[in-house]
Amino acid sequence: MAPDSRVQKSRAAVLAQTYELLTEGGIGGVSIEEVSRRSGVAKTTIYRHWPSKVALLLDACSSIGTPPETPDTGSLAGDLTALTERLAEQLRTARWAAVLPSIIDAAERDPDLAGLHTTLHAEIMEPFTTVTERAQARGELAAGREPADLVAAIAGPLFYRRWFSREPLHDAAIHHIVRDALTRATT
Repeated sequence: MAPDSRVQKSRAAVLAQTYELLTEGGIGGVSIEEVSRRSGVAKTTIYRHWPSKVALLLDACSSIGTPPETPDTGSLAGDLTALTERLAEQLRTARWAAVLPSIIDAAERDPDLAGLHTTLHAEIMEPFTTVTERAQARGELAAGREPADLVAAIAGPLFYRRWFSREPLHDAAIHHIVRDALTRATT
């Protein structure tokens, strides 16, 4: 039996407002009271569907962003450049880029949010791992190289620029990051 359309509408309103609050103030900016006020859904109804704030946060964050498609340009450099350009664009413009730091922070103290962080991280990085493993199979990268090391050499500087130094993620920086990572990985 399909869920009642009113239930679907209420759930959608609650999840939308939860995500909105997340983007405005991080996890600390979300309260059931404020979600109720903004969504127009009673707190008792919210608690009927989500027994805790963490359960609500997990549901609201379960579809953060869309996993990038895995390119196949025929070369590791081309694939990594395409992925890095897309990730940099998301870090500049996607709403999840404002939410992720508070998830990382909360994951240090809450095992459920740590699981969410692990899942989100894996979804974001999976295409990078795939193209690196594919390059190893083609002989572009030594079989002994850990794909995670190359991925970290690319993602690390992007995240650093976005959240710490606040340096722009422009094309020249992106190409420099990819070139440096490939140089270290292939020498």
